[in-house]
Amino acid sequence: MNYYLDVLKKYADFSGRARRQEYWMYTLFQVGAIIIVSILDAVIGTSPWLYALYALGTFLPSLAVGVRRLHDLGKSGWWLLISLVPLVGGIWLLVLLASAGQQQPNQYGPDPKVLAA
Repeated sequence: MNYYLDVLKKYADFSGRARRQEYWMYTLFQVGAIIIVSILDAVIGTSPWLYALYALGTFLPSLAVGVRRLHDLGKSGWWLLISLVPLVGGIWLLVLLASAGQQQPNQYGPDPKVLAA
């Protein structure tokens, strides 16, 4: 929950770096929240309205944490667009997002693991 709130505090902050743990904990919480919102949509009978509002409200923070995660690897946020390549693009992006970040400072800032310690 703490990582989710940290990402929301940096709502549209595309600068800096995000650790793997921050990205994946946020993603895990997102999946759980989307499941809950989808169930509420079905129970209340609002079709996809609650889901659409939730997705719209969390679009920028999700994009921002993805960009910061790529920055931790020393890559530009534009690498998120590789997921548009059919079949291999999404797999390649998944591999990138799961890779360990650079341990030394890079052009996007210092190593976030050092800052957290």
